[in-house]
Amino acid sequence: MGEISTIGVDLAKSVFQLHGVDAEGRTVLRRQLRRSQILEFFQRQPPCLIGMEACASAHHWARELIELGHDVRLIHPSYVKGYVKRGKTDKADAEAICEAVSRPSMRFVPVKSEDTQALLMTHKAREFLVRQQTQIVNAMRAHLGEFGIVVAKGIHNIERLIMACEQASLPAPARKALRLLADQLVDTQEKIQTLTADIQADARGNEAAQRLQTIPGIGPITASALVAALPDIAEFKSGRDLSAWLGLTPRPHSTGGKERMGRISKMGNRYLRRLLYLGAIAQVSARRRRAAGEDWLWSIIQRKKPKQAAIALANRMARTAYALIKNRTEYRAAQTA
Repeated sequence: MGEISTIGVDLAKSVFQLHGVDAEGRTVLRRQLRRSQILEFFQRQPPCLIGMEACASAHHWARELIELGHDVRLIHPSYVKGYVKRGKTDKADAEAICEAVSRPSMRFVPVKSEDTQALLMTHKAREFLVRQQTQIVNAMRAHLGEFGIVVAKGIHNIERLIMACEQASLPAPARKALRLLADQLVDTQEKIQTLTADIQADARGNEAAQRLQTIPGIGPITASALVAALPDIAEFKSGRDLSAWLGLTPRPHSTGGKERMGRISKMGNRYLRRLLYLGAIAQVSARRRRAAGEDWLWSIIQRKKPKQAAIALANRMARTAYALIKNRTEYRAAQTA
């Protein structure tokens, strides 16, 4: 039996499946391990290449195995799927991971540090609470509508919504239910403000985030998320590669020499793409209210719908962010006009 050179690990909550091959590609290891046995097993193994799918616990195990001297690489699950020969089993998945990690053209996910994961968790928790806030507001508006009370839409009308719940002449059970929802809404808003303050404090203390905030449409939340979630900027050859990584470039469907470009691919990090879009749509709305001009954005607004113009601007913002991070410079509007 040859020495193990590459191991594919199919991660799970309790039972992990391993598939190992030697330098010539012959299978020399097929084994199941419990969670408590993983570190003990790899401590006995000589340094080798380890591949894992980039799932929830992958970054934790990657950090642990890197400390033991192994070369750990994380692969996006969609890239592993093409190497599964037949069926969906843990053995087949581990073998596919072992095959995929050895490909020279394979793309890998950078291993995140604990601090980066903690900051991204703050962003995710805030996003979750914002969704809850929207659900509560929609529920309160719907309940009031059943009694013929209509409140204008929009998150800026929350105070009017709460006031309508207090002043409306409703049956006691309905008033009690709405009061509980209003209290939950106020509590959710306070939690959102706490997490927002933490993100803003991190953005103020990060040099790269401060440079990104000089781009119109990028605030502290978007800047902090970009710095935390983006991999090493040197891995992108150009700004377009970063824009494509975020899913902001057209999806090609070409054959027979005919080029067909569809809608944006929506690949990559959905959270970053949404933040860039929200910043871009705010810039488009503000630009439409100002006087006409001859700049790039105004020409796009004249030819496209507002949301299409926002996608084009978000694409441009991503490319600008790439240039600022790579060159360590600040945004200068005069040079981009």
